[in-house]
Amino acid sequence: MKNTTKHHALLRRRNMLPRLWKTVSGTFFCAVACSQLALAQVAAPSILQIDVANNVLYLQDGSDVSRFATDPKVTTVVGHGTNNFNLGVGIADIVAVNGQPVTGAHIRSAQNIFLSAAPIPGQAIADTARVAQAMFTFEILKSDGTPIGTIVTNGFGGGPAPPGAPLTATGGNNFAVTGGTGAFLGARGQMEIAANPPGVSNQRPASITEDPANRRVNGGGKQRYIIQLIPMSAPQIVTTGDGPAVTHSSDFSRVTSSKPAAPGEILSLFVTGLGPTVPPVDPGQPFPSSPLANVNSPIEVMVNGKAAEVLGAAGYPGAVDGYQVNFRVPPDAAKGVATIQVSAAWITGTAVQIAVQ
Repeated sequence: MKNTTKHHALLRRRNMLPRLWKTVSGTFFCAVACSQLALAQVAAPSILQIDVANNVLYLQDGSDVSRFATDPKVTTVVGHGTNNFNLGVGIADIVAVNGQPVTGAHIRSAQNIFLSAAPIPGQAIADTARVAQAMFTFEILKSDGTPIGTIVTNGFGGGPAPPGAPLTATGGNNFAVTGGTGAFLGARGQMEIAANPPGVSNQRPASITEDPANRRVNGGGKQRYIIQLIPMSAPQIVTTGDGPAVTHSSDFSRVTSSKPAAPGEILSLFVTGLGPTVPPVDPGQPFPSSPLANVNSPIEVMVNGKAAEVLGAAGYPGAVDGYQVNFRVPPDAAKGVATIQVSAAWITGTAVQIAVQ
């Protein structure tokens, strides 16, 4: 290990606590380094509400490809643009996930099918009622443009939501999460759509001739997608036989009933499953001591259901899938038993309890 002064300066530049490098007990370190066993557990689903804006569906209403994406003005769909088997491409801006501002792109490719048990001419007879078959892709970025991850879904547009769908998915549809990248690597689950308030359009249909370079100028609709996400792994606070691995940052002693945390105090906790880091580390490889591997995904620590100030989150040097998160207990935290829960990229882990005095 290089000299301590240099390391402390490095950590301060990354908004981490200088004491991050203080060696914790062997029990904690072993629990973090050996925590790969936690990946075998099935992670509980998390609900992601993804809001998009400037939502435009470009429908193929002509066959002259030389005219595609050439008209700078707002267009209307003509002719056979809404006929069965017609193709469409939707583009929208991702603006928030679970109320947290983000950026990103939402793309969907769809083909009309118009399934119906009692079809009119031109529709398709079937036992279910659906409008289209489609693939939806969400590429989510931080507000500064840093990539977080991508979620891909496939399924049916229109019709009722499937059994077990989130109750907020009042707009129906039936999509399966087929995978993801980055923070959502290996994810599965299902997606539906929330119904818009009266008078709020969910999308603007446009001709395939409209230039999508002007989409934000020409405007579009707003939509909320409800994803019931089952991640490959979820954040988990390490727990040993003596309780959760939560320590006082002042001396890295464990938070216990005989040495409780104080409101406003800075604590450190040891976690698995926080995902990719910057700089990146290959899967299965230990985190380096220099440079520090900072967690890439948005991290949230909830204390008794209230968001705490997160001061830093990084891979613990030498550990595989072991991270340290430093946070401040809310100054108004009630005395007694406090519940702590960590989330990464809106994927929530199991709560633990500590004493607060």
